[in-house]
Amino acid sequence: MTSYLLDTNILLRSVDPNSENCSLARNAVNKIIEEGGNCYITPQILVEFWVVATRPINVNGLGWTTQKTQEEINEFLSQFSLLVETADIFMFWLNLVSEYDIKGKRTHDIRLIAVMKTYNITHLLTFNPTDFIPIPNITILRPQDLIQ
Repeated sequence: MTSYLLDTNILLRSVDPNSENCSLARNAVNKIIEEGGNCYITPQILVEFWVVATRPINVNGLGWTTQKTQEEINEFLSQFSLLVETADIFMFWLNLVSEYDIKGKRTHDIRLIAVMKTYNITHLLTFNPTDFIPIPNITILRPQDLIQ
């Protein structure tokens, strides 16, 4: 059984009917589940989702109310397993940013890899694979890699 961490952009596209990738995101997640895979989310991903969902449309957000955003997050929490924050995540993150000389904004994305290492999650589903560095035993996939 394959385990997948769903990147924030997967969640955002899957609930945005105006996104050209809405169906692709939904279909990829559905395929994972239909094939017996597990989908996981993290507090960090939900915080990032909140930021974009509540940001105005004219600055690349969804322009949602906090109530609508909360409802969507509750739906995600009912659909996917939420991984608990642990001290181990920080230690994995610190080792990764030091070992791979990660600077600036990319440290947020590397933290997701640290979560994956902590929980032995092998796959990351994202629309932005270049945001992540190659790490042994981590497979980074785009939705189109699953839906062919």
